[in-house]
Amino acid sequence: MEKELQITADGSHTLYIPAMDEHYHSVNGALQESRHIFIEAGLHAREKDFIRIVEIGFGTGLNAFLTLKDVELSQAHHIDYHTVELYPLPLDTIRTLNYGELIWPERKELFLALHEAEWNTPVSISERFTLHKIEGNSNACELPDDIDLIYFDAFAPEKQPEMWNQEIYNRLYAHTAPGDTPHAKSSSGMAHDFLLRKRRGTQRYASGWF
Repeated sequence: MEKELQITADGSHTLYIPAMDEHYHSVNGALQESRHIFIEAGLHAREKDFIRIVEIGFGTGLNAFLTLKDVELSQAHHIDYHTVELYPLPLDTIRTLNYGELIWPERKELFLALHEAEWNTPVSISERFTLHKIEGNSNACELPDDIDLIYFDAFAPEKQPEMWNQEIYNRLYAHTAPGDTPHAKSSSGMAHDFLLRKRRGTQRYASGWF
């Protein structure tokens, strides 16, 4: 599908899909959204040295790049980062995004390195960050065990309803670290709430768009 490059309110890029009338990120700020939801409320809430992350929707690689930068600068964690994408973006599109220059100009080459990494095999991006890019359907692909943190970054439920279903939540829950409350972050509260409900046996649902 055709994708248009657009500038969001904080100066960072996003992609817009006219056929779906959907953006990859919040138009109020792609960088601000990802940093707030996935890094500040997600990664920073985990205190373990080794953290296994599963991301649903690699997309532009923004979440992975922010995670990589945070870990490299803080030296606080070792990250095993698994990310699933059914429709990888071409490198020509990736090169138009301003994330490298805007977010970490001193190491901007690492943004491209994430996208150039081979699919379906572990790739060491740094001593603290191992990347596993999985090209496939999140509802069917193999997932790792002992997941500590989930970045659920699919398109909005009304745009991509097949990604917001009980089956995928059950699959993710089944692979979370034993004895630990799964920590799932998404631009909609649906995924996070479902995993907590599975753990606690409650019936509460929540939804909150950034």
